[in-house]
Amino acid sequence: MDSKFRATTADGAVVEFGLVRHALLARLAAGVLRAADICDAHPELMRAARNLGRSTGETCPVCSDVELVEVTYVFGARLPAGGTCPSTRAELLELERRADPVQCYAVEVCTGCSFHHLARKWIAGGRPARRAAARQSRS
Repeated sequence: MDSKFRATTADGAVVEFGLVRHALLARLAAGVLRAADICDAHPELMRAARNLGRSTGETCPVCSDVELVEVTYVFGARLPAGGTCPSTRAELLELERRADPVQCYAVEVCTGCSFHHLARKWIAGGRPARRAAARQSRS
């Protein structure tokens, strides 16, 4: 995975979902879940993965045939209702530096079998508003 793209301007917590992914894959290996239960990515997520996904360098843990890609979604005020998918690090940083806070989600996707999993989420942006609020609270 391009570690440069993973770095963010988030000044809060970045929530990683690696343990949830591990538990899900353990349930698949134990036969509690079928591959069809977890390989059900939405067509729009698959389209974004094919066109905007960034290589993770990791083979899909379900089908073992295709390399996983990562798609980032950003939601916030004055953005489309379905969010936006930055295709470059520069676009992501521009969205993260907005005056309004944004919620960001990074999703791993296999374009072969449609496996998908939320990798991490974070909040960014809103810095000028936060500074102004901090100044007002001190006054």
